[in-house]
Amino acid sequence: MSSSARWIGAIAAAAFVLGAAAPAPSAPHPPGYFGYGTTPTPAQIAGWAITVRPDGQGLPPGHGDVTEGGNLFQVVCASCHGTFGEGAGRYPKLANGGKLTGARPDPTVGNYWPYATTLYDFINAAMPFPTPHRLTPDQVYSVVAYILNLNNIVPDNFVADRESLPKVKMPNRHGFIWKDPRPDTHDTACMTNCRKPEDVKIVSSAEGKHLTPRTTGSLDTSLPQ
Repeated sequence: MSSSARWIGAIAAAAFVLGAAAPAPSAPHPPGYFGYGTTPTPAQIAGWAITVRPDGQGLPPGHGDVTEGGNLFQVVCASCHGTFGEGAGRYPKLANGGKLTGARPDPTVGNYWPYATTLYDFINAAMPFPTPHRLTPDQVYSVVAYILNLNNIVPDNFVADRESLPKVKMPNRHGFIWKDPRPDTHDTACMTNCRKPEDVKIVSSAEGKHLTPRTTGSLDTSLPQ
């Protein structure tokens, strides 16, 4: 065999080896793929799936009573919210807010919140400040029971758990408008042959619906600027 033939054979063998070692082309990435991070595991997702709904769905196993909640409240809550939920400094009060119909209403858990389960959801996810989500379910249930007791909503022997908490009737349960009374509107973008402005009629407004928060006066009684 000539030297040129041997060189051709060697080059062909090397090309074959390099071709075999080359990785196969990867499949196209799905939309939204940015090339970093990993797909979360079910356990990781469960660690963030902590939302509690008004009907109690999402509440974990566990329980807590008023007495234990009072002891824990003094350790992790009172520095901001006061010994009896009256608020410290500029931090919000949690109890004894009075009526919401006054000139300067003071919303608290007892006179404003519509669901007791929301109290668990918020404390579990966001408290204590500034190191949230470190209380155990039993501890959160205990603090919830104590705050409800401060507002005279539950008795001293109340035990909060996933069964009892959704049954608590909050004083302001029916103080919210859950269905927006304003009508839905539907229209399409118009670039040519549009309706004349004088042909457009206003058939409804927010007037009389009690939707505007009171600042200098309600929408119904304020004067046009």
